[in-house]
This record gives sequence, C-alpha cells and structure tokens, in this order.
Amino acid sequence: MRASPAPVPELPPVVAAAYARARRHGFVLSCEPEVGRLLATLAAGVPTDGRILEMGTGVGAGTSWIVHGLGARDDVRVTSVDVDGETSAIAREAGWPAWVTLHVADVLDVLQALGRFDLIFADAQGGKWTGLGRTIAALRPGGVLLVDDMTPPAWMDDAHERHTAQVRATLLTHPDLVTTELACGSGMILGTRRRDGA
Repeated sequence: MRASPAPVPELPPVVAAAYARARRHGFVLSCEPEVGRLLATLAAGVPTDGRILEMGTGVGAGTSWIVHGLGARDDVRVTSVDVDGETSAIAREAGWPAWVTLHVADVLDVLQALGRFDLIFADAQGGKWTGLGRTIAALRPGGVLLVDDMTPPAWMDDAHERHTAQVRATLLTHPDLVTTELACGSGMILGTRRRDGA
C-alpha cells in the first residue's frame, strides 16, 4: 500500500501576506516555499545578537521567512538590500519589526560598510553572479550562506546558465567554506564559513 503524501503545512501569516503582495503586484521572482522554510530554519539558529543579510529584497517574501524564523526574538538585526526601489517600496508595505532594515542600493556598493553577518541569503545577481568572493568574506566565522536558484526549471539565457555554473564551482571548491547542494525548490547550495578561516 502506497503511503499518502504528507500534507503541506500552511504558510505562516507573515509569509502568506508576502506572497499575496507578490501576486497583487505581478512579482514572480519570490523565493520558493522550500527555500523559505530552510531560510526560516537557519534564521532561528542565528546566535544571540546575530546579524542577517538578505541580498535581493524583492517584495519581501524572503524577509518574511526570516522574520518568521526569528519569532519573538528582537536581538537579531536583519538587513535586506535591493537595487530596485519600486519593489522595495512594495516590500515596505508590510510594516516590518524595528530590527528589520530595508535598503535600496547595489549591495556591492554598501557591503563593506554593512559589516559581517551570521547568515547571508544571496538571492540577487549582485553578490552572487558578481562579487561572490566579497559575499563570502562578509560571513563571520561559523556564518552560513544560502544561495538559491542553482537548478531552475528553465534557464533565462546562456549567460544565466554560465553564471550559475561559475557560482556553483566557486562555492563547492572555496577553501573557507564547507558546502552541500540541496536538490529541492529551485536548487540550493548551503555553505558554512570555517572558523579557522577568519
């Protein structure tokens, strides 16, 4: 007898609201729920007084998963950066907790000033396709990097496929990282910065 598939859990309210915003505004680039659930899980494990960086705010789906993962905590600072002011304005509609800050900028222009982080979610071309080494350098020792969209169902073009292959090669061979590929959602690579590579 074949087992029935497990029921899909309902989306947390803050996350459901983010996906509703995306639908309302026709935004189709939000992180998938499988990615978001892992992101929330990682956020929950960030150490006391930790710092989280999201590269690519979009309309706030990833940010909402992070907020869900942190729950009632207010000791962690969450910074999300997006180059697109229009989508960032939509994300601001959510009314985030005081410990969440949204910036409109090219993340590579502000990365050094932002400092180092315990968790980085790289969900934009800047900091992933370009400047990946700087993203890795922005991880604290023991910090975790999550990169998604590594095996999308379709490539946008040859450049998309080529850049993604380079990101994979860099992450899987970087001497300061211990990494694994996760074959779910849009495909993810999860890496932890070695503590001896500070």
